[in-house]
Amino acid sequence: MSQYRVLIDANDEKGLVHKVSTIFYESDLNILSNSEFVDKENNKFFMRSVVDGAIEKQTLIDAIEAVLPQDSTVKVIEPKKKNIIIMATKELHALGDILIRHESGELDANILAVISNYDKLESVVSKFDIPYITVSHEGLERPEHEEKVMAEIDKFEDIDYIVLAKYMRILTPKFVEKYESKIINIHHSFLPAFIGANPYKQAYDRGVKIIGATAHFVNNNLDEGPIIAQDITTVDHAYTWRDMQKSGRDVEKVVLSRALKLALEDRIFVYANKTVIF
Repeated sequence: MSQYRVLIDANDEKGLVHKVSTIFYESDLNILSNSEFVDKENNKFFMRSVVDGAIEKQTLIDAIEAVLPQDSTVKVIEPKKKNIIIMATKELHALGDILIRHESGELDANILAVISNYDKLESVVSKFDIPYITVSHEGLERPEHEEKVMAEIDKFEDIDYIVLAKYMRILTPKFVEKYESKIINIHHSFLPAFIGANPYKQAYDRGVKIIGATAHFVNNNLDEGPIIAQDITTVDHAYTWRDMQKSGRDVEKVVLSRALKLALEDRIFVYANKTVIF
């Protein structure tokens, strides 16, 4: 017996849960968990089921598609460790949190490598027996540097996600398109507020009482990709912007690891630049 995650994205109509559950029953599958959501405004139906039993994946996909509206998407995924590459620059907090969670078995992933445009973090990463690749940007135009980064990434096979753990360089459209829907970023503010550089200084100047962090998929609109996870912490008038930054970094690392865990467990549906999270 094997366990499978069944992900369904379809236009909504009456009786879909019943129809799909009947397929599971007729296929002699046991439903371990089931979640569904209907976006009534856009008439969209989402369902994530975890089942176990003996199946042929394509046969199950065909059977489910036969009872769904046209243009539905059905995925049947056998849980296994996903392959990720982490990209970082100089800051350690987000990267370090992922490395520790991975070492403790919290993240169901294989970290293939850490890629950075500096060698500053290599001594830390090496303690976890993970390859560290430095691709310096010095003296290179952005497209030329990215070509070198992509060449390093493409040395690895079957990459599921690229995690930007405070990778402080704006990616070109070519890079984003090549790894579409695979790039997860942590932004150091509660988007859509304070987009761009030094959001903590912006927040301080505005006198905010909460600061936060946002993990999102990367698209070609700066800091405007589909949001996966967010969180906040409170601050007050006594905080300098550097105090805010210190508190914000604690939120950043937790939010990024939470978003990555959701992705690794196939809990995210993306549509209309938004997400449904189960």
